[in-house]
Order: sequence, then structure tokens, then C-alpha cells
Amino acid sequence: MAKDKLRVFGLTGGLASGKSKVAARFRELGVPVIDADVLAREVVAPGSDGLLQITREFGSEMLREGALDRQRLGNVVFSEPGALRRLESITHPLIQLRRAALTSQLEVEGEPLACYEVPLLFEKGLEKALHPIVLVTAPEALQIERARLRDGLSEAQVRARLAAQGSLSEKAERADYVIDNSGPPALTIAAADQVLREICEELGVDPRRYFGGAQPTPSGAGKVIRAS
Repeated sequence: MAKDKLRVFGLTGGLASGKSKVAARFRELGVPVIDADVLAREVVAPGSDGLLQITREFGSEMLREGALDRQRLGNVVFSEPGALRRLESITHPLIQLRRAALTSQLEVEGEPLACYEVPLLFEKGLEKALHPIVLVTAPEALQIERARLRDGLSEAQVRARLAAQGSLSEKAERADYVIDNSGPPALTIAAADQVLREICEELGVDPRRYFGGAQPTPSGAGKVIRAS
């Protein structure tokens, strides 16, 4: 019997907006989540071709004990014009090859649905290959506060990283679902559940695969904005 085609939807958000929290909830419910940040680390692992290309482009000082010094590289690519594009020209093709291999494997395994979690989804034009798109947002002041606490960055460093990303308000106009992560965690989780149910309905996937016999999330339990 032929297996159903795998549907892959996108999950994105800004720095410290709460994207990973929503991704963790999807995983908890049983949805395979492919994390672009994890793939980005894998393709530049010690001994990889990706790491060799980076050292050729940016110098051996980007290494620390044979591994990529991500903080040093980050300081370079977010402060030097054109450096981020040079880095992405190396890593992006490798990441997409790895993603394609993983999605093919999930399809072979009979998964009906998967999520691709990627920060720069719109910037890379990936909305053409992913449907629907879920965006997780938070006010910029809250993003800055969270990133400083989580990553140990200065406010200037956080703002430089935010400047390299597109505006969340502009992305909200292009997303299919928007989850507001400015409130209590329980509301964000409820919103993620609501979105997943609606994605299942839209794509023809039985939601019982992820929710069993649980009742649907009550309307208004989480902040979800649907595209008109």
C-alpha cells in the first residue's frame, strides 16, 4: 500500500520570541520537528566539509580546540557588512540537503505531518515549500530581556542580531498562524495545541494521532491570529 505524502509546515519566530517553546510542545504531542539550528550545527561539526569551508573563508581563528567558535563567528557576521551572506552561502545549501534527507526518511516511515523549525524562514524564501506557516511573536523589549538572560549577550549584541532578522510585525502579515508568546507559558501551550488541531484539519490529518481522545482546546484559551 502506498504511503500518504508527508506534509511539512513551517515554524518561525524572532530571537527569543518563544519559537522553541512551541516546537517543544509539538514534539511532546508526537509531531516530528526538524530544527534548522541543529542542522546548522551538524553541517559545521568538527571534521566536516562545512567547517573546512568556513575556516577558508573567515580564518582559522574561528576554531577553538578543533571546533567552531560560534560566539566569535557570530560577532564577526553580525558586525561586518556582507559577512552573514558569505556564511550563509556556505551553510544554507548543506542545511537544505540535510533537511531533504530527513524529510524523505520521515515519509518512508509513514509520518503524515512534520514541522520545520527555522528562524529565517521568510528571509530564505522557504514559505514557498512549507505550508502552513506558524509564527511565534513577542514584544521586542521582551525579546531583548530574554536573550540577554539566556545567552549572556549585551543589549547592543542582541539588537545587532535582531537587526539581521526581518520585522516580526511584517512577518505576521505573511504567516498563516501567529502565536503571541508575551503572556504566561500555559497560554502559549494552549495556543500551540489549537494551531496544531487546525493544521490537521486543513491538511486532512487525523488529529487523534497527536491528541488521542482529548477534547479540543477551548476557543480563546491561547492567543492565535489566523490569516484572513
